[in-house]
Amino acid sequence: MIFVFNLQLSFHALNSSRSVYQLNAFKPDLFDVFIVFGAQVQCSVLSKAVCSVLRTLVTNIDYLSVQLPDINASKVQWALQCFNGIKKTYWITCNVDPDIQHLALDMRRHPSNFVVRPRDLKRLLANFQSSLQEITIIATERNSDPSDAASEFGGKAVEFQSYIDPTKENDSLLHTQLWMDPADEFVPCAHSGNPVDVTFYIIVT
Repeated sequence: MIFVFNLQLSFHALNSSRSVYQLNAFKPDLFDVFIVFGAQVQCSVLSKAVCSVLRTLVTNIDYLSVQLPDINASKVQWALQCFNGIKKTYWITCNVDPDIQHLALDMRRHPSNFVVRPRDLKRLLANFQSSLQEITIIATERNSDPSDAASEFGGKAVEFQSYIDPTKENDSLLHTQLWMDPADEFVPCAHSGNPVDVTFYIIVT
């Protein structure tokens, strides 16, 4: 995981096989205090170490403080102030040479998109096994040909399904498929053309 402090705080995460990439960006007005020394500051830490810090229940945390003492610091300080008065401080070692990966996509070539509320996404994912590591989302057109699978479900044009590894011929794991009407679950949802599928890796902390 790589932190980049500029006009915003960005989290870049990449798995060990370099097949899964994630970017989360937070604007300064999200924080009570946001200070950057210089035009840009960045450091790289292991995601597992960050997940260990965040094991404390969110309902018990008053605030979280993340500090990099200086641009050449070897460790990042994480401090949790709990409502019961306990303060937990962690120092996570930085990598010497952070390697930031940037995902280059021309959004004009990928017009399909959807927005889902966190509580609705949690409800949808509750239909799958808790041990599931990857899930595939498939979008099709609602007014597809009657012979298409989507039409068999009354125009429910978005499908969540357990990821099926094509390299495993005798996969005995339980597979789940969930069809839904995008008008009922997403705000908004847009798709046209051929079916599109995206597979996500689920991180359990």
